[in-house]
Amino acid sequence: MTQLTGKTCVVTGASAGIGASLAKGLAAQGASLALVARDKDRLAEVARECERLGAPEARTYACDFASLEQVRELADRLLEDLPRIDVLANNAGLTLTHRQETVDGHEKTFAVNHLAPYLLTRLLLDRLVASAPARVVVTASDAHEFGPIDPDDYMSTKAYKPLKVYGRSKLANILFTTELSQRLAGTGVTVNCFHPGFVSTSIGRDHPIGVLVLKVLRPFIKSPQQGADTGLFLATTDVPENGKYFVKRRVHAVKNDAQDPKLAQRLWEDSGELVGLD
Repeated sequence: MTQLTGKTCVVTGASAGIGASLAKGLAAQGASLALVARDKDRLAEVARECERLGAPEARTYACDFASLEQVRELADRLLEDLPRIDVLANNAGLTLTHRQETVDGHEKTFAVNHLAPYLLTRLLLDRLVASAPARVVVTASDAHEFGPIDPDDYMSTKAYKPLKVYGRSKLANILFTTELSQRLAGTGVTVNCFHPGFVSTSIGRDHPIGVLVLKVLRPFIKSPQQGADTGLFLATTDVPENGKYFVKRRVHAVKNDAQDPKLAQRLWEDSGELVGLD
């Protein structure tokens, strides 16, 4: 899938940063786009740029991933509007300085970074399979090394350390990738995740120290375009790998709990209960 004319790609977190860069890269290869984010105005700007770059169509969908109800409504709209989905890029994410809960009562970082894309992907699975060969691409991070996941405390009620909580959500992204690839074996849908590198984006907008560090280190930080490169590679290239973690376009080893297939299966099942799916 190196030319995307006639293909439809869904990109979440598409209003800025890596998501916007992914969308623009897909647009330049002729893909039709469904762009998802919270900010309607910024989404509209990215959509206009994507159409200028070559996308036949760039639809926009405002959705707050901190609400599972909004994610369900998003899935309904996507299924109604899109006869096919060739690429689903699960990119939306955040990091917070202190513990917050969503309207569903879930810790917000885990909810936005893992539960919401888990739910969206499951709701779109039939359409992805019907569109095969298709791809799911997940923006993970080497922060997964800061886990681990405690299946008895997904919501970080015992202790809240921002870096560990963010790392736990990124570990969940990798475990989700592994388990989903197993469940979709033989369907023609491949699932891979990637580490974008140390990228200057708005993900740490709620973290004053993070903002300061970004300013100091900016000359050494990747641009969003550079960070999106491996994701774009996975979305557009027929790689033989499935269920793998990529860094700089190559399969990279994961660490600690990210290698545990039993944990991946349990996280899948527990997540289904948390979002109200069998």
